[in-house]
Amino acid sequence: MPYHSDLIPDRRRRRVFAVLPTLLTLGNAVCGFAAITILAQVGPTLIPGQPHPAESAAVSESPDGLLPTPEDRQQYEQRMRYFSDRMFLASQLIFLAMLFDVLDGSAARITNQTSEFGAQLDSLCDVISFGVAPAFLMLKLTHPNNRLMNSVVDPPFQFEHWPRFLLAFATLFVLCAAMRLARFNVETDDDDSHEGFSGLPTPAAAGVIASMPVGIKGLNDLLAEDSFRWSSVVRDAVLPSLAVLLPFITLAAAALMVSRVPYPHLFNQIIRGQRGRKHMIQIVFVAVLVFTVHEVALPLVFCWFAFGAPMKHGWNQYVRGLLPGTAASRIVRKPSSGPETTQR
Repeated sequence: MPYHSDLIPDRRRRRVFAVLPTLLTLGNAVCGFAAITILAQVGPTLIPGQPHPAESAAVSESPDGLLPTPEDRQQYEQRMRYFSDRMFLASQLIFLAMLFDVLDGSAARITNQTSEFGAQLDSLCDVISFGVAPAFLMLKLTHPNNRLMNSVVDPPFQFEHWPRFLLAFATLFVLCAAMRLARFNVETDDDDSHEGFSGLPTPAAAGVIASMPVGIKGLNDLLAEDSFRWSSVVRDAVLPSLAVLLPFITLAAAALMVSRVPYPHLFNQIIRGQRGRKHMIQIVFVAVLVFTVHEVALPLVFCWFAFGAPMKHGWNQYVRGLLPGTAASRIVRKPSSGPETTQR
């Protein structure tokens, strides 16, 4: 086969024009790895068999001298604040990775440089930033030896094998994120309209977990001001529930990633002008939520997006058709003559 030297400039030209999307994609991976590196600096603060430094002041007067002194408690509180700041910074890096993930796809489409290489590289970087990093964040935040949830409230229960369950939940989240990204690459065509997803997108699932330290920091600020009307309810009910439910929220997000529940592509729908009455009501609701309770708006918005769609899908699929007098109950479905299309 003859050697065609005229093909080399075209090949080189394609590589040059793909530099910008590739750099943005690699920026996504850098943010994810930086978040993991920062999270590795967190904990543990409790050695098994030793007393907890955050006990009440009365224990420091114990004659055996084994319980912590007020100086120890002050040092413990400073360390907890440092760890909370580390968690908050890691969350910000995960959200910055989401920004890179949006920009690299937009840059590739605008410059007409979409390629199989870019799609595969994007998925590999997403596994780091939206799979490993948020799972590691959840593991660090809820592990009992790190005592990070104790900076807010003591967990209502602990048992010996709870860390094993946490590790299993985090592992399942990473595996489901990898399968979700692989399925997206296989099922997405070049002519895809990108108006919706089949299953929870990995950035949204990562946002559910990454928004939790932001919400906890906001709740800490509200409780520190001592001007919040429902502070006792938050301290006695909401935060203990969060300490228990966060691993199960992670497990639910992992299951939704590999599900077939349809999710809208909100960014593309808003940019492309598809703003119906329903979309405008949702935008107004989010804006009111942000201005009213901005301290916890971010986790509420991500949880609403992640878990609102399956609730709506289940209602329309299984409940609405059973209710008498509804339009869905009067529709007689005819068998389809052709193959069923799947939303991607």
